Amino acid sequence: MVHSGRERFLPPCQGHLGDRDGVMNLSLGALMHHHDDAPSLFLTSHARAMRKAPTRSEALLWAQLRGRKLGVRFRRQHPIDRYITDFCAICSKLVIEIDGAVHATPERQRYDEMRTAVLESYGYRVVRIAAGLVERDVLAAVEIVRATLHER
Repeated sequence: MVHSGRERFLPPCQGHLGDRDGVMNLSLGALMHHHDDAPSLFLTSHARAMRKAPTRSEALLWAQLRGRKLGVRFRRQHPIDRYITDFCAICSKLVIEIDGAVHATPERQRYDEMRTAVLESYGYRVVRIAAGLVERDVLAAVEIVRATLHER
């Protein structure tokens, strides 16, 4: 295989440079998965775009979490596997998800359960906080996060 020099900086991933057999596969699933479970360039760039346009509740909670204010470093819109988490404290293996009204539908609840199971399979605890609570009383939401951090 001829290399342009750019490939060495990219992890092996189906859909970007070809799989290990040299066969190109441009399906969405391939774009979102690496052989080593690292997030794809597609997922990483999507997370970056989401950081630039947070929801109101995400912006409110981020103002309280950023800068190690709770003693741990949180990342926002952090990719894990094929998902982008709202907030993640890697060292504490804690994921915080802000759930708006769309999460109340039965279809979305099933999706959220599946997503939580995948995140838990990586050893993360997942805490879901209603967007309405964050917007009404952000300090109460922060206390939920703080209490969860101190559980372990």
